[in-house]
This record gives sequence, C-alpha cells and structure tokens, in this order.
Amino acid sequence: MKFFETRATAIITIVTIIVSAFLLLANVLPYWAINAGFIPLRMTDLGIPSEHIFAIPALATPLTATLIHGGWAHIALNLVMLVYCGQFVERALGPLGLVILYVVGAYAAAAGHWAFGPESTAPMIGASGAISAVVGAYALLYGERRAKAIGPVPSGVVHVVWLAAAWIGIQLLMGLAGFGTSVGANGPIAIGAHIGGFLAGLVLARPLLLWHYRAA
Repeated sequence: MKFFETRATAIITIVTIIVSAFLLLANVLPYWAINAGFIPLRMTDLGIPSEHIFAIPALATPLTATLIHGGWAHIALNLVMLVYCGQFVERALGPLGLVILYVVGAYAAAAGHWAFGPESTAPMIGASGAISAVVGAYALLYGERRAKAIGPVPSGVVHVVWLAAAWIGIQLLMGLAGFGTSVGANGPIAIGAHIGGFLAGLVLARPLLLWHYRAA
C-alpha cells in the first residue's frame, strides 16, 4: 500500500490515532487536555510558580497537543488531510523532511495561537496546526498542477489561497457544528494556529526540498 511506503506519514498517523483514541475511550480527555494541551498563559508566565503541577513541561506542549483530539470527527478530519497531503509531501521531502516540517509546524502553530491570545488559559488541542504546515507545503509544491491561473494571478498562488481557505473553512464549520476542532482563545477553532502552521509550511517547503535532493 502506498500509505505504508511513506513511513513518517504512516507513523505519525498511527501514533496519533492510538493516543487520541485511548484518551477518548478511557474518558481522561479533560485531564490531558489541560496537562498536555498548549495553554498560552503557561508560555507567558513560564517563570511564575503555579498552584497546579502540570504533567507535561510547557515547552513540550505544542507537540503533545497534537496527540489530543476532542472527538472522533476531530480525529478523522485531521488525519484524512494528513494522510492525503502527507504522502505527497513526504515523497518530495523524504521522511526526515516531513518530520521536520510537522514538528516546526506544531511550534509555529502554537506561536500563532499564542499571538492571538497570550493571556488565554484555554488549552489548544489537536493536530490541525501541525497538519496546516503539511497542507501549506503541499499547496506550494503541487499548486501549479492542481489549479488554473485567474487573470494575472499565477496558478500556484491560486492553489495556495484556495487550499488555505478550504482547510480553515472546514475546521470552522466542524467547530460551529460542535464536532470538536482545535480550541481557540476566542472561538471554536484556533485560527492563529492554522495560520502559523500554514505559513511555516510555505516557508519550509522549498528549503527542505533542496536539502533533501542535495542529501540524496
């Protein structure tokens, strides 16, 4: 199967399913959302002692938050997008390139979420911020093949804008419908996280592509 030929995408997907499903089935989601989700105020007040002893260090939570999802629809939506875009991106960037993109995307998403509400105590959970980086890289690497130019606007730019709008729009609709998407400081989804992750994908796609082929 092609899915298992792209090892990094397969491993990230399988680990995310296992951890997210366990938290939902064991009914421990609220505890881990607080302890392993990304809370902006923890970053703002890193040096201030807290009455609550968190299970996960604040600096690790942009990654651990990607393993926590608010429901089955949340898991399914995110991982369908990861599997589809991740396979194409991994074939272009290689397994290590995909992992770097995903990890940097997770931290860029956390930074974007923090920028929208640095004093927020609401935990951000879900892999959609990190996946946004994969979607951004996919849009840049394959955009010219998937879209047509609109007047003076190049096909690559059209594809990037369309895919970004569609991805965030779907997340927003899922959140409004109550199916559980990444928690935002001011709404049902973390818009800043999606923007941060997507921009990271756009910035890293070509440098990682050049690095992969030079190392090959």
